[in-house]
Amino acid sequence: MNSRLKQTTAVRQAVARLEIARLTGLAGAPLIALAVLVNLVLGVLPIAYVVSSSLVLGKVPAATAAGLGSPAYHTLIAAFLVTTVVSITEMLVAPLQELAGQLIARRVDGRVSDSLMAAATSTPGIGPLEDPRLVEDLRTAARELETWAFSPGEACAGLFALLARYTKLAGYAVLVGVVLNWAASAGLVVAVLLLRHGQRGGLRKFAQVRFDLDDEERRNDYLREVATDAVAAKEMRVFGLIEHFRDLWHREYMEWLKPVWEARRRIYLWPFLWILAWGLVVSGVVFALTGVAAANPATGMTLTTFVMVMQAAIFALRLGEFYPEADLHTAIGMHAYEAVRRFVDGLTGYRAEPAPAAVAARPESPGTIHFDRVSFHYPGEQRMIFEELDLTIPLGRCTALVGVNGAGKTTLVKLLARLYEPTSGTIRVDGVDIRSIPLEQWRARLGVTFQEFARYEVSVADNVGFGAAGHLDDRDGIRDAIEAVGLHELIDALPEGMDTPLARHLAGGADLSGGQWQRIALARALFGLRHGASILVLDEPTASLDVRAEAGFFQDFTSLTEGATTLLISHRFSTVRQADRIVVLTGGRVAEQGSHEELMVRDGVYARLFRLQADRFTDAETVRLPA
Repeated sequence: MNSRLKQTTAVRQAVARLEIARLTGLAGAPLIALAVLVNLVLGVLPIAYVVSSSLVLGKVPAATAAGLGSPAYHTLIAAFLVTTVVSITEMLVAPLQELAGQLIARRVDGRVSDSLMAAATSTPGIGPLEDPRLVEDLRTAARELETWAFSPGEACAGLFALLARYTKLAGYAVLVGVVLNWAASAGLVVAVLLLRHGQRGGLRKFAQVRFDLDDEERRNDYLREVATDAVAAKEMRVFGLIEHFRDLWHREYMEWLKPVWEARRRIYLWPFLWILAWGLVVSGVVFALTGVAAANPATGMTLTTFVMVMQAAIFALRLGEFYPEADLHTAIGMHAYEAVRRFVDGLTGYRAEPAPAAVAARPESPGTIHFDRVSFHYPGEQRMIFEELDLTIPLGRCTALVGVNGAGKTTLVKLLARLYEPTSGTIRVDGVDIRSIPLEQWRARLGVTFQEFARYEVSVADNVGFGAAGHLDDRDGIRDAIEAVGLHELIDALPEGMDTPLARHLAGGADLSGGQWQRIALARALFGLRHGASILVLDEPTASLDVRAEAGFFQDFTSLTEGATTLLISHRFSTVRQADRIVVLTGGRVAEQGSHEELMVRDGVYARLFRLQADRFTDAETVRLPA
């Protein structure tokens, strides 16, 4: 079992290295050629330095004996100048290695980032962005690509840097083999490769341990963030939670740290003892053979060749160390790319199915949106949100959806916007399956304010204009939408009016309260209605508004949405009762429907919930359904 596991790990490592090599192609042929040339030169120059500096030392005795101006002296000076040129050239070329590596890393990371962004925005729905497994892969990949610490591009740059290191090793091995003997040369190479295996292999194994403890590390990060978060700081001090969280963080941290310590001992301590022993034996043998050869005149070893072998052997053994420019990058850099691949592969289940052929409108259902026996459960879950839901929404009127939390109201909006597709059943508008309508055309007909609306860090005008992005130049329309939700006085008071960025950290920026942001989201939907949207969906549109603001908004609600199909989702009955038609959802199905007056007369679920709110709050207060 262990051998099979090791074999599988070795195969995965080989595949990862091949993947790094394949990714380098994204850098382009000219940049790759430059990196290869620079790293080969950096690999050859140290060999030249060992040869030239050995010649310098070897010629010192003859030049000293012959005196200044002698041929031996001039030969020494020439060798010294060659050594100087080699040394200076190496210093000049070394920055080019970093430059070429960074160019490769940024170009590869840029291409991978583009592919990741393209993949994340390629699905018509939002399923992948709500799948915890895929979201974690996306976050991991995006974090590494953004910080450039251990990214795919850095792995590619590190691969080129290894070329310089192993060119040096090959050169030193040749020098030892030619001057001393090839057995000693082979022993040196084996010693260095064993040390490298311990270094890089151990690093890779240790990194895998850290990756396996990602959940524990994220837990520690969360606890540390809570302890230093300004929002949580208030409650932690008021409720006396500081010591509790400090002890909790310490326990969690130690539970993460102990496996790390154990893995470090297992990976780095015992294997390195026998690797080090082999290195010491080989070093001792090489140096002993060199000393014996130097002491025996019959071998013909000179001072030059003696120094050459000693330098080559020492520098070769030093190549068994950790490579800061390559090891972490090549061992860990592909972790981010593996997350990219897992995310892309995981999108397969979320690709849109081919749209059905367009069908003629059904005469029995004109002027309606019909959820025809629609069933749905979220991918990876078994719990059904809807089971053969049969719901008809009349066009041109206001329909309200009510129900306790978890009844599926927001999910219904996602299905209508085709952010998810039904597990079974069909959604029709005027009898036509909405999947037969081009997706962009269908969504252009929708103006949606989600319960969790976006807060874009752009200008007020853009925040509103995003409701119809093709009409951002309609400043009058944006202004009208802002006035419709009662924000014009506030916006006019901002430093740059509608051009003020809604982010305090931006120059001249400002932030808004929760209720003000919700009005911006409402204005965005209304602006979409102005430019062609005919179906307005408001999911908890006044959840962050106070009673007066809510009443003010709905005083103008009818005129603002005249002629539009409005789907209103709210827990507030002061809002719901104004709808033309009210639908009560229970257990994924329609429990009852009708006007406020009709449902109150029926004395069913709606009436009980309405009375529950009325009994608990005064008429002047805004109330919410219980969770």
